[in-house]
Amino acid sequence: MKSQTFTITAESGVHARPATLLVNKAGQFQSDVNINYKGKNVNLKSIMGVMSLGIPKGGEIEISTEGNDEDEALEALAGVVKEHLGE
Repeated sequence: MKSQTFTITAESGVHARPATLLVNKAGQFQSDVNINYKGKNVNLKSIMGVMSLGIPKGGEIEISTEGNDEDEALEALAGVVKEHLGE
């Protein structure tokens, strides 16, 4: 299992467009992919789950991957976060 923590710096937080980008990217991998915000853990392959978290600017999230392609999945998702949501 691999995980990485990120701080959301995008003004509008994790809204529909970047959430969709994350879900679509997560869906490209076989590994289980989860996102954790304030102790609530949801499947990152579920747009409804991600949107239910209501992650604002300044929110700290943890993305975890577990499976055959966990390294590649985490690296790809980190790229999406850095490009569209923050650091």
